[in-house]
Amino acid sequence: MRRANHTTGVVRADSAPNCVGIEAVDIEAKGGDLLRSIGGVARLVEIPLQERPRERLLRAGPDDLAEAELVALVLRTGDGQQDALAMARALLRRFGGINGMLSQSADQLLEVRGLGASKVAALLAMRELLERAELARLKKRKCKPRSKILGRYVSLRMARHKREVFGMVMLNARLRFLAAEELFFGTIDRASVYPREVVGRCLHHNAAAAVLYHNHPSGDPGPSEKDKQLTERLVNVLSEIGVRVVDHIVVGAMRHISMAELGMIEDTED
Repeated sequence: MRRANHTTGVVRADSAPNCVGIEAVDIEAKGGDLLRSIGGVARLVEIPLQERPRERLLRAGPDDLAEAELVALVLRTGDGQQDALAMARALLRRFGGINGMLSQSADQLLEVRGLGASKVAALLAMRELLERAELARLKKRKCKPRSKILGRYVSLRMARHKREVFGMVMLNARLRFLAAEELFFGTIDRASVYPREVVGRCLHHNAAAAVLYHNHPSGDPGPSEKDKQLTERLVNVLSEIGVRVVDHIVVGAMRHISMAELGMIEDTED
């Protein structure tokens, strides 16, 4: 049962064993550090109110916060054994940083001790918002070769896939976004790509250009020899129907490599 101090409006920590995160440290501390015990675990709250992540974000902006502090604000609370900031640091360590964390599926995140449905949903919603923001930016400009915005969008879009997937962004004659589709789904290290279906999707959208993309579930975005051969084949096939291949983006663990930037696709832009 949670008991409130009607003078200060603060919930007592010892009566709220599940409230141990960013919100839970809003406990009035007199004379400095406050030693509290939650669920039998002693914890030292040392951060003054104005130096806590939420207050610093509102006062100075997000650039003032470390990645772990931003993740802690998304998680909001801890799990009874550690606070939100400690949990955020553990998540980043476990998955090798923010890119690795954002690459995890719902099932993988739910396997992490202390991450319940609400926290996992918040992390997935954050990734989806990032993807939609990049798409909105993408729609306002040309999708030229070596586009950083396009690379980020594709990386976020492919983060949900744990097997190899091949897709395509279709563009009009002015290189404006028409549609993005995943076309072929394979195994952990291979996806079969059928040129006839690639041609069919371009014709369906009346595309004049296309950006190919696929992922490497291994996490290494470096193009393989088979990637180079596939790209060359599709460049030739699509040129027969007047569709220009602008780029082929390879994604691995939220990192991406542009094959156009590596000189593997001839830049035919006028």
